[in-house]
Amino acid sequence: MTHFNIPSAREIPFFDHDDKSLLHTIGNSSKRRGMNPFHFALRKTKNLILYRLAFFCPLNSWRIRMHRWRGVHIGEHCYIGTQCSIDNAYPEMIYIEDYVAVNQGSTLLAHTNVYSAFEGLINCRVAPIHIEQHALVSINSTVLVGVTVGQYAIVSAGSVVSNNVPPFTMVIGNPAKKLVNFKHMLVNLPENTVD
Repeated sequence: MTHFNIPSAREIPFFDHDDKSLLHTIGNSSKRRGMNPFHFALRKTKNLILYRLAFFCPLNSWRIRMHRWRGVHIGEHCYIGTQCSIDNAYPEMIYIEDYVAVNQGSTLLAHTNVYSAFEGLINCRVAPIHIEQHALVSINSTVLVGVTVGQYAIVSAGSVVSNNVPPFTMVIGNPAKKLVNFKHMLVNLPENTVD
């Protein structure tokens, strides 16, 4: 089983890009990330190319490999569907354990970054998304900042998840609400699963 050291959430500065120049934008962004501007620009370019290639790639094993190269933490025996949007700015804050399926068109977003006009209403932050083993994120679902999807949990198609999903629970809707706990229905559970 894959184990991850999952970091804590942290505040990030409000969105501050302008139309002055590409160099100005790279300079601001690299400061926010605490990186050399050249290193940041290379990393961002690599990330965007791999993001787009993975988005349309027809082979699951290649999609997973490209997302791992971007920095996404993905365990073994996983499925990542086509046209999935896995955070473009903070891919390293996505943690997907073994035997997880994230189906086509789903979005995993680990950060919020809005203009300062929304200060006091929305916090700009980055927080890890953690999808535990054997979980299922169904087609066209969205998992938002800081959410943990418990083991064997199911996020139903088209759901928007902004709160943690307990293990063995199915959620549905926008915002996602608990539909059922189904642990008692599963017949082939390993003995080392948690409640």
